[in-house]
Amino acid sequence: MNKRVVITGIGAVTPLGNNAEDFWTGIKEGRNGIDLITHLDTSVQKAIMGGEVKDFAYEDYREGRRMDRSSQFGVTAAKEAMTDSGLVSGENIDPYRLGVVAGTGIGGIMTLESETNKAYEKGMSRVSALLVPMVIPNILAGNVAISFKAKASCIGIVTACAAGTHGIGEAYRTIKHGYADAIIAGAAEAAFAPVCFSGFANMTALSTRTDKDRCSTPFDKERDGFVMGEGAGMLVLEELEHALARGAKIYGEIAGYGTTCDAYHLTSPDPTGEGAAGSMQMAIDDAGVSPDQIDYINAHGTGTPYNDLFETRAVKAVFGEDTKVPISSTKSMTGHLLGASGAIEAIVCLKAINEGFVPATINYKVPDEELNLDYVPNKGREKKVDYALSNSLGFGGHNGTLIFKKYL
Repeated sequence: MNKRVVITGIGAVTPLGNNAEDFWTGIKEGRNGIDLITHLDTSVQKAIMGGEVKDFAYEDYREGRRMDRSSQFGVTAAKEAMTDSGLVSGENIDPYRLGVVAGTGIGGIMTLESETNKAYEKGMSRVSALLVPMVIPNILAGNVAISFKAKASCIGIVTACAAGTHGIGEAYRTIKHGYADAIIAGAAEAAFAPVCFSGFANMTALSTRTDKDRCSTPFDKERDGFVMGEGAGMLVLEELEHALARGAKIYGEIAGYGTTCDAYHLTSPDPTGEGAAGSMQMAIDDAGVSPDQIDYINAHGTGTPYNDLFETRAVKAVFGEDTKVPISSTKSMTGHLLGASGAIEAIVCLKAINEGFVPATINYKVPDEELNLDYVPNKGREKKVDYALSNSLGFGGHNGTLIFKKYL
């Protein structure tokens, strides 16, 4: 018999705030977390705006020196989520029933680039002995597991911009089928490294605008690319009966999960939207609901010309050409956190359910004739939300969809 899976803890480090509550307040207020990039020299870059995490310092300096910035974000968010959940390994959960599934798109790229520079400037012997464990993409999961003595399955997910959604989805399946009682799941990203950033810019994926209020413009006719962001989101997923037995607070339930691959192109989504539509339909079927029961869609909504058009086609394929379901892209406020985007957007969906509020797509100014759905332009709205759907679509054709449900 399948187990029910609920969320009992949340944590976030984002361009809108370094904890989940500050992040959600920023989302609800429609605040813009994007500004001029400070992590790298923008005078030599084609793009200059980003969603940077502000005023962040890892709490344990000595421990933090052994982590890339991405892991620092991820472990910080996991600490908040675990404190929020009240779970303590070895006290109210068996360490061998507590797992980790943590994703990233790029891993420790900031460390890799800085150590590469050191090697060429000072010699190969000066490269840090910690380079490898700071760079490898699975190390976020490892660091989280070490921090919380989580001795069940510990998995690193690397599926580009779908990593956060896939991490939560795979954790959901693991608990659903009885292999763990609780899993710390989510993703982290910190990719403001000069060469990496230049790669995104040179493929013309990034917005080159200099006005912070017109650079991340999902679904707008004048959209010209995404704005890179950084940060982390972590959730504590728990088997329902385990959570009830200890009197845990419950944010909501994961009702469905879908994942497909476009198998089409290195970077472009399938123009038909077939893969994304399949992922949404799979999640809807898994949840045992119909499309008209979905009250809100948090779109992948990157602000690139292709993504927003093709995702709109996918939504229409599942929900109908004249669907009235509200769809918003909170990347308009945070920028695109790459692998971590789905993790923070999962928190948005849970908060939307709990507070009956659908956030806006800010910076929306010029309607696109081909994009004619309800994108919740510029101002969020009060609305009862029983089911929220979140999409993530990654380079390589990776699609992931989660459906969150109000816990009753």
